[in-house]
Amino acid sequence: MANAEREERPERPAESDGTAHLFKALGKQIKVLRERAGMSQKDLGLAAHCGEDLISAMERGVRTPQPEFLIRVDPLLDAGGVLLAAVDEVRRALARARTRHPEWYRNYAKLEADAVQLYVYNNQSVPGLLQTEAYARAVFTQWRPLLSEETIDQRVADRLDRQQVFAPWPSPTFHFILDESVLMRPIGGRDVHREQLRKLLHIGRLRTVQIQLMPLDRAEQPSLDGPFTLVTPKGKQQVAYLEIHGYPRLITALEEVRMLAVRYGIIQSAALTPRESLASIEKMLGDV
Repeated sequence: MANAEREERPERPAESDGTAHLFKALGKQIKVLRERAGMSQKDLGLAAHCGEDLISAMERGVRTPQPEFLIRVDPLLDAGGVLLAAVDEVRRALARARTRHPEWYRNYAKLEADAVQLYVYNNQSVPGLLQTEAYARAVFTQWRPLLSEETIDQRVADRLDRQQVFAPWPSPTFHFILDESVLMRPIGGRDVHREQLRKLLHIGRLRTVQIQLMPLDRAEQPSLDGPFTLVTPKGKQQVAYLEIHGYPRLITALEEVRMLAVRYGIIQSAALTPRESLASIEKMLGDV
């Protein structure tokens, strides 16, 4: 039983070696260099063409400074090559993180990384790709059995790193359907809830992303048994991914994938339109 559980549950990328410590140390270096240069986090974000929140998260070690970022900010911070010297080690650490997963998860991760379309349905919580740092932290803090603070920090960092899939261009096409009940549950409290709603509005307005809400007043709901994801890698067949109580399953059988795609289409047709969904989220935000 124990062996089976280890095979089913993927290792978290930052948990099994010193990768997390490397990124935390690098974040501290970025902070020291930024302050020495007399720049605020907002100043550096503007100069490096990224958000202030991202700078903050990297300095605290909860986001991974990507090699491209280090190359870009080294001259901005007059670092004299200090950050450039870490680029190769960061690349190796990221490569180790990708290959440390079990074979089935490496296959899924590669499919997701190569995806041209990603369709996500969730009736339990905000999908990880859309979560704020505070929401993700609240989710892992409530985990049972309880996780250590270090493990929570590492899992939050891993989850936020996945959100870099929105950055490349050309970008994949993203579509999310959320059961309305997901956004009515204030995970983490009022402030965390408000921040999460604002993030959904921000991401939902991206040209490559559509978010739809499945209202509670719908009399028919064909997928009450749990969330699922449909992934279409470039030049390959669509696959599906499920995870229930921490036990994941990658589905490649064409008939099973087809049935989930049909189910997704039925949910999508019954959901609010993307425009109506964003308006509904704005109303929720005003009521919180």
